[in-house]
Amino acid sequence: QVQLAESGGGLVQPGGSLRLSCAPSGHTATIFLMQWYRQAPGKQREYVASINNSGRTNYVESVEGRFTISRDTALNMVYLQMDALKPEDTATYYCNARTQLRGVYDYWGQGTQVVVSS
Repeated sequence: QVQLAESGGGLVQPGGSLRLSCAPSGHTATIFLMQWYRQAPGKQREYVASINNSGRTNYVESVEGRFTISRDTALNMVYLQMDALKPEDTATYYCNARTQLRGVYDYWGQGTQVVVSS
Protein backbone atom coordinates (compact mmCIF):
# COMPACT_ATOMS: atom_id res chain seq x y z
CA GLN A 1 0.00 0.00 0.00
CA VAL A 2 1.12 3.53 -0.82
CA GLN A 3 -0.35 6.72 0.54
CA LEU A 4 0.01 10.06 -1.24
CA ALA A 5 -0.36 13.53 0.23
CA GLU A 6 -0.54 16.51 -2.12
CA SER A 7 -0.14 20.16 -1.26
CA GLY A 8 0.56 23.50 -2.90
CA GLY A 9 -2.64 24.34 -4.71
CA GLY A 10 -4.29 27.73 -4.58
CA LEU A 11 -5.47 30.77 -6.48
CA VAL A 12 -3.05 32.41 -8.88
CA GLN A 13 -3.34 35.02 -11.59
CA PRO A 14 -2.78 34.15 -15.25
CA GLY A 15 0.94 34.09 -15.96
CA GLY A 16 1.75 33.19 -12.38
CA SER A 17 3.42 30.14 -10.89
CA LEU A 18 2.65 27.44 -8.36
CA ARG A 19 4.54 24.41 -7.14
CA LEU A 20 2.61 21.29 -6.19
CA SER A 21 4.16 18.72 -3.88
CA CYS A 22 3.41 15.05 -3.44
CA ALA A 23 4.69 13.03 -0.51
CA PRO A 24 4.50 9.25 -0.95
CA SER A 25 4.55 7.02 2.12
CA GLY A 26 4.12 3.34 2.84
CA HIS A 27 5.66 0.77 0.48
CA THR A 28 7.42 3.41 -1.62
CA ALA A 29 10.16 0.99 -2.75
CA THR A 30 7.59 -0.60 -5.07
CA ILE A 31 6.94 2.67 -6.94
CA PHE A 32 8.37 2.80 -10.46
CA LEU A 33 6.41 5.73 -11.88
CA MET A 34 5.04 8.97 -10.42
CA GLN A 35 2.48 10.99 -12.31
CA TRP A 36 0.32 14.09 -12.08
CA TYR A 37 -3.20 14.15 -13.46
CA ARG A 38 -5.81 16.89 -13.37
CA GLN A 39 -9.56 17.11 -13.62
CA ALA A 40 -11.35 20.30 -14.55
CA PRO A 41 -15.01 20.81 -13.60
CA GLY A 42 -17.24 18.83 -15.92
CA LYS A 43 -14.33 17.12 -17.66
CA GLN A 44 -12.60 13.79 -17.47
CA ARG A 45 -9.37 13.36 -15.56
CA GLU A 46 -6.40 13.88 -17.85
CA TYR A 47 -2.72 13.02 -17.73
CA VAL A 48 -0.35 15.93 -17.14
CA ALA A 49 3.19 14.67 -16.50
CA SER A 50 5.22 11.70 -15.30
CA ILE A 51 8.67 10.80 -14.04
CA ASN A 52 10.09 7.30 -13.75
CA ASN A 53 12.78 5.85 -11.52
CA SER A 54 15.42 6.73 -14.10
CA GLY A 55 14.35 10.35 -14.01
CA ARG A 56 12.84 10.28 -17.46
CA THR A 57 10.00 12.77 -17.77
CA ASN A 58 7.05 13.11 -20.07
CA TYR A 59 4.37 15.80 -20.49
CA VAL A 60 1.07 16.33 -22.17
CA GLU A 61 1.54 18.73 -25.06
CA SER A 62 -0.58 21.48 -23.49
CA VAL A 63 1.86 21.95 -20.59
CA GLU A 64 5.14 21.23 -22.38
CA GLY A 65 7.61 24.04 -21.68
CA ARG A 66 5.50 25.49 -18.85
CA PHE A 67 5.36 22.67 -16.30
CA THR A 68 8.26 20.72 -14.84
CA ILE A 69 7.96 17.48 -12.91
CA SER A 70 10.82 16.59 -10.60
CA ARG A 71 11.65 14.47 -7.60
CA ASP A 72 13.83 14.68 -4.54
CA THR A 73 14.83 11.12 -3.72
CA ALA A 74 16.44 12.15 -0.43
CA LEU A 75 13.20 13.70 0.80
CA ASN A 76 11.04 11.20 -1.09
CA MET A 77 9.04 14.01 -2.67
CA VAL A 78 7.70 14.67 -6.16
CA TYR A 79 6.97 18.16 -7.42
CA LEU A 80 5.12 19.81 -10.25
CA GLN A 81 6.42 23.31 -10.96
CA MET A 82 3.79 25.17 -12.95
CA ASP A 83 4.79 28.40 -14.68
CA ALA A 84 3.01 30.70 -17.12
CA LEU A 85 -0.30 29.41 -15.81
CA LYS A 86 -3.41 29.86 -17.92
CA PRO A 87 -7.09 29.88 -16.94
CA GLU A 88 -7.46 26.52 -18.73
CA ASP A 89 -5.03 25.02 -16.20
CA THR A 90 -7.72 25.42 -13.54
CA ALA A 91 -8.43 21.95 -12.15
CA THR A 92 -7.99 19.64 -9.24
CA TYR A 93 -4.53 18.10 -9.53
CA TYR A 94 -3.94 14.52 -8.43
CA CYS A 95 -0.71 12.75 -7.66
CA ASN A 96 -0.48 9.15 -8.82
CA ALA A 97 1.98 6.41 -7.89
CA ARG A 98 2.25 3.26 -9.98
CA THR A 99 3.72 0.27 -8.20
CA GLN A 100 4.79 -3.20 -9.18
CA LEU A 101 4.74 -6.06 -6.69
CA ARG A 102 2.90 -9.17 -7.78
CA GLY A 103 1.03 -6.98 -10.22
CA VAL A 104 0.78 -3.32 -11.22
CA TYR A 105 -1.30 -1.01 -9.04
CA ASP A 106 -2.21 2.67 -9.09
CA TYR A 107 -2.55 4.81 -5.98
CA TRP A 108 -4.04 8.30 -5.86
CA GLY A 109 -3.84 11.29 -3.59
CA GLN A 110 -6.84 13.29 -2.48
CA GLY A 111 -6.17 16.11 -4.94
CA THR A 112 -5.26 19.75 -4.59
CA GLN A 113 -7.19 22.53 -6.29
CA VAL A 114 -5.57 25.04 -8.61
CA VAL A 115 -7.52 28.07 -9.77
CA VAL A 116 -6.03 30.41 -12.36
CA SER A 117 -8.06 33.59 -12.49
CA SER A 118 -7.67 37.34 -12.45
